[in-house]
Amino acid sequence: MNVKKIKLNNFRNYEEEEILLDENVNIIYGNNGEGKTNILESIFVCALGKSFRTSKEKELIKVGQDYAKINIDFEKDDRVCNIKVNIDNKKSFLLNDVKLNKTSEILGNIYVVLFNPDDINILKQGPANRRRFLNIMISQLRPNYVHLLNNYMKVLEQRNIYLRQIKYENKNIDLLEIWDQKLAELGEKIYEYRKDFIERIILKINKIHKNITNEKETIKIIYNSNCYNKEDYLNKLKNNRNIDLQKGYTSLGIHRDDFSIYINDKLVNVYGSQGQQRTVIISLKLSELEIIYDEIGEKPILLLDDFMSELDKDRREYLLNNFIDNQIIITCTDNFALKNSGKILKVENGKVL
Repeated sequence: MNVKKIKLNNFRNYEEEEILLDENVNIIYGNNGEGKTNILESIFVCALGKSFRTSKEKELIKVGQDYAKINIDFEKDDRVCNIKVNIDNKKSFLLNDVKLNKTSEILGNIYVVLFNPDDINILKQGPANRRRFLNIMISQLRPNYVHLLNNYMKVLEQRNIYLRQIKYENKNIDLLEIWDQKLAELGEKIYEYRKDFIERIILKINKIHKNITNEKETIKIIYNSNCYNKEDYLNKLKNNRNIDLQKGYTSLGIHRDDFSIYINDKLVNVYGSQGQQRTVIISLKLSELEIIYDEIGEKPILLLDDFMSELDKDRREYLLNNFIDNQIIITCTDNFALKNSGKILKVENGKVL
């Protein structure tokens, strides 16, 4: 799988640009703020239907313009396909010139694994970042997961509204059971998806992490959830009802899920060094890569956004040695040499040289 050509029109700081990519390694270099990451972002939008940097469509449009367009030719299963994205007040997608009715229909066409410096927040910041990592990985392989997650969040919002109506407007508390049933039903399905993918990561990550650390470190992942099945979730919602009424929101559930990572039985986000935390992120992402390959039989595209500068020489070489068969698109501030480096592109002020 590889991206062959990207056309950008009014996307971020690009007015009109066409970029041809090598099927193996592509190095995009230039000073900060010139538009390197915007190229990776355009691929990510075509793969997952949204940006990894913002949820606001307006920010994707060049300042002073009313719209933006992305047009990508990619090769998959030995055939060339095309995705077009039109962005104004919202995004619309065309796959091989056929308009898609829902954003989720774009999933499963281009598969990507993204590395960027902010990935360290998966460990350092709160559970929302770890859930986001899971959600992105699962949604690429299971588009129905997005539908379930969106429905769950809608029901959650409705339940929270009704909790406040009970508190302030004396609504019938018995009707809360309607939202509890829906929430528990959706929560059980989401839990099963997440549990399955956590188990897949565990099967991959032990070997990967030992290889990176020369057998010096063992890694362990524990999935923490409030929802193991529908009945369990319903009981917890019922037992927690008074707390929820007092707070005015649903205080437990699948939307509070988290996972913990241990290195040599110590919690890595508390006791791990900066180097250990970086290595854990590499292990997580390499596990994601292998899971995608097992599922689709093709190597996903690797987007390395200024990530190489965060690594020492040994970790950098380990990464690249494991990506031999992938298309790699690297952004960096320096044109550092790589074996069989493929294509080198310099970016200056929204122009690719």
